[in-house]
Amino acid sequence: MRGVPLAAKRLIDMVLSLVVLVFGWPLLVVIALLVKRSSPGPALFVQERVGKGQKPFSLYKFRTMTVAPRGYDPIHWDSAEEARVTRVGQFLRDYGLDELPQAINILKGDMSIVGPRPRRPVHVRDYDERQRKVFAMRPGVVCLASFQGRRSIPVEQRVELHVQYVENWSLRLDFEILLRAIPVVLGRRDAREVVMPEGEGS
Repeated sequence: MRGVPLAAKRLIDMVLSLVVLVFGWPLLVVIALLVKRSSPGPALFVQERVGKGQKPFSLYKFRTMTVAPRGYDPIHWDSAEEARVTRVGQFLRDYGLDELPQAINILKGDMSIVGPRPRRPVHVRDYDERQRKVFAMRPGVVCLASFQGRRSIPVEQRVELHVQYVENWSLRLDFEILLRAIPVVLGRRDAREVVMPEGEGS
């Protein structure tokens, strides 16, 4: 019964991601240059995340933190991680601009515009049967948590919101999430309450 709506969702994803990449490339280039100037390292941050059907994929973001020392791979946020966020990176996080390269992930079919946020393999190993429902759909750039507290709500609550999204999904729900999330992101509401590390997948 979800076949046609899901096909429509995929078509919308492809069209909008192409629009971002074709018409937004000057902005992407400017952001990449700013990131490069903010601290040594690549403009893009690439990390393995878990997607639909628990299939791993490489997620792309603009780098918002200084490059971690070799062999350093934290999975939880602390003061040392907070100190690594650059000024440019904080601005990009506040307005969600660090997520723009995920248009590539959307075009490739790894992600959707709206869906559960993808997390690292280490963070999903202990998911129970209910929580694993999130793997029934492609992960998204925007989710229910995007306007219900953003990063200010606990991880467990965000996962529950992802499950609720999958259980109640419809195209109408996607549009409602987008309409409610855009003003929240542009207004920077709850953007700085809890700044998650790039490895958290929030």
